[in-house]
Amino acid sequence: MDVDLRKLRYFVAVAERLHFGRAAEALHIAQPVLSRQIRALEGELRAQLFVRTRRGTELTPAGEQLLEDARPLLAAAEALRRRVGRAARGPRTFTVAFMPGLIVTPAVRALSARHPELTVEVLRTSWDDQIDVIRDGRADVGYVRLPVDRRGLRLRPLFAEPRVVVLPAGHPLAAKDAVDVADLAGECLLQNPATVPEWPGDAPRTEPAVRTVEEKLEHVAAERGVVILPLSAATFYTRSDVAHVPVRDLPPNEVCLAWDADRRGRLIQEFVDLAAELQGEGPRGRGIGTAGGKDRPEGEGHA
Repeated sequence: MDVDLRKLRYFVAVAERLHFGRAAEALHIAQPVLSRQIRALEGELRAQLFVRTRRGTELTPAGEQLLEDARPLLAAAEALRRRVGRAARGPRTFTVAFMPGLIVTPAVRALSARHPELTVEVLRTSWDDQIDVIRDGRADVGYVRLPVDRRGLRLRPLFAEPRVVVLPAGHPLAAKDAVDVADLAGECLLQNPATVPEWPGDAPRTEPAVRTVEEKLEHVAAERGVVILPLSAATFYTRSDVAHVPVRDLPPNEVCLAWDADRRGRLIQEFVDLAAELQGEGPRGRGIGTAGGKDRPEGEGHA
């Protein structure tokens, strides 16, 4: 059976919203059309994907499995479209994604020097899309901060760096040379607690509706709480109204290069080797981590 990618896109839109009306609006189609397409997909798969309950629309176990499998399939299809489009337009381009605080210039310059005919571009990412840009083809390779969903990826470890707590400049701990996690008990954590599992269990936690380091630092400067960041991200955003202090008993944040495990292009491996050598690692294998599974959250990634 051939899977219709359009029907899969329709399914994912409903599955993510659990609401046919909102999904139809997002897809710019009529709701009856969307409902017919979902019923047709269920018929093709011989499985019920949604069930209506008193709480609303919910996924069945078959629907949950399809959602898990459909996302990477759609991302791969989009990546194929992008790569073919770039090849048709010419000349060749190679895109390197990076998280804020990470310097990619030396490796980019080295690849450009080796291939003058190649246009090497860079793309800033965030915790939310650092892997998405690799899966959907916007980037050929990315500098990522762990933890990430490793499925379908190859990873080359580059380095690990300390994590620090970012505090208002006038905070009593801001003048310390270093602190322990226990010293932060009672502080309000302005990020997803899953990214700092070592945080004191009885401390108040909150996650404001912010997605970037810049927004988090505004909250810190306004004395609404603190954040945990990798050292390079904290120094990248140096400002006078906040201070960062090392946290002795937090494990370091790991930085890796990541790329699509199904892509075997010479340029990708060449860039990975260049970046590793410039980082001081030297040539080493062809990457790790292609199996399923997600890393245990170990560091703040909104950086």
